[in-house]
Amino acid sequence: MLLAFYTENISKFFQKSDYTKMMRSAKIGYVKNLPKIDFRKVYQFFDSPITTLDCGEKCAIYNPNGIPFCCDICHAVPAVYHQEWNYLQKNSNFWHRWKPNKCAEKPTSAEIIRENLPENMILLACRGIPCQREHRALSCRQFPFFPYISDDFRFIGMTYEWEFEQQCWLISNLSQVSATYRQEFINTFDEIFNQWPEEMESYAIKSEEMRTVFLERKLKLPILHRNGKCYLLNPGNERLSQVDPDHYRKFSPYLIKPNSEKSNAPSK
Repeated sequence: MLLAFYTENISKFFQKSDYTKMMRSAKIGYVKNLPKIDFRKVYQFFDSPITTLDCGEKCAIYNPNGIPFCCDICHAVPAVYHQEWNYLQKNSNFWHRWKPNKCAEKPTSAEIIRENLPENMILLACRGIPCQREHRALSCRQFPFFPYISDDFRFIGMTYEWEFEQQCWLISNLSQVSATYRQEFINTFDEIFNQWPEEMESYAIKSEEMRTVFLERKLKLPILHRNGKCYLLNPGNERLSQVDPDHYRKFSPYLIKPNSEKSNAPSK
């Protein structure tokens, strides 16, 4: 898995599901002797902004800490592969190992997180804002999305991290995702899955989790397809229905038009 974001309330996941639902990407066991990936090249070709807007400004006004949720270590902790960490250490001073005591006011079970982290990954924290965008980890570049793998094992496009529906502005504004970003996402994971097929299995498990969640909700899940179109997917039979991305569901506190958040933001 190339993305492993953990929410701050880990215990909630244990109460409602097995341990795989606790994780932002499903654990697939221990993979030894992985082929080497050129992370400089991966970063170079997966570098376009998700949207022309600064989506961090859209969500930061709703975070008590005043910063984007995806940049807030008390809401999400990025995990990277050891190969990626080796690259970042050699080329940047922006990252360091995650220290759970930084969010003492929101107790997190660090032992649970570490116990369920795949052996070939490491939890990191960055220096914060301003971001060194050229040194963003893959987890940052792909958030809030992950590759959707169909039940017949096809990588058909991208969908979102559903536990962040009420935090991430972009999830409520999928029409704002640029075509360039989508294509770079698809190209990147095509190459990752080509070199690390185990990762496709990892995301197949995660996609199955999402289908289960949306079946329980009695909802269809959004797919930004690799063909450039937008669909709703029936989680029961995986039938696709093409939709206008402006008609995707919105979530509180983003039940308003993209240009209207500031006037509706809570006062500080």
